[in-house]
Amino acid sequence: MRLSLHSEYAYRMLIHAALRAPALTTVGEIAEDFGLSSTHLNKVAQTLAAHGYLRTHRGRSGGLELACDPETIRLGAIARVTEPDFYMAPCMSPTSDACPIYDPCLLRGALSRATEAFLTQLDQWTLADLLRKPEPMLIAIEKARS
Repeated sequence: MRLSLHSEYAYRMLIHAALRAPALTTVGEIAEDFGLSSTHLNKVAQTLAAHGYLRTHRGRSGGLELACDPETIRLGAIARVTEPDFYMAPCMSPTSDACPIYDPCLLRGALSRATEAFLTQLDQWTLADLLRKPEPMLIAIEKARS
C-alpha cells in the first residue's frame, strides 16, 4: 500500500503548521524546509483548507495556520480527503474495465477490507501524536535550512 505524494505533503504541511503555531507559515517556507515543489504544495493547501484543516490568510503578511486543534486531526481522515480514489489495485475501481470478473470477484472485497483496516489504523493517530517531541523536528528543519 502506498500513499500519494499529495497525502505525504499534506501530513508534512500539517506538521509544519503545527510546529510554527501560533505563527503563520507559508507554502514557500514549507517548500524550502522540506525541499518540495511549491506548485504541488499549493494544491495540497487548497485541499486541506477546503476540508477545514487549514485556514489561509492572503496578503503580504498572510500564510497558513491550523484551523482546528491537532488533537482532533486524525491521520486516517487526512488520507481519506487526499486519496479520494483510494484503491489498492486498479481493478477495485468501479469504473475499471480491466477485469472481466469484477462483479463476482472476492479479491476485491478482501482488498477493500485491507484498505479499511489500514485507514482504521491511521485513525488511531492524531496530528498531536506526531508532535509529542517537537524539538528534534524543529532542529532538523533548522539544519536543512543551513
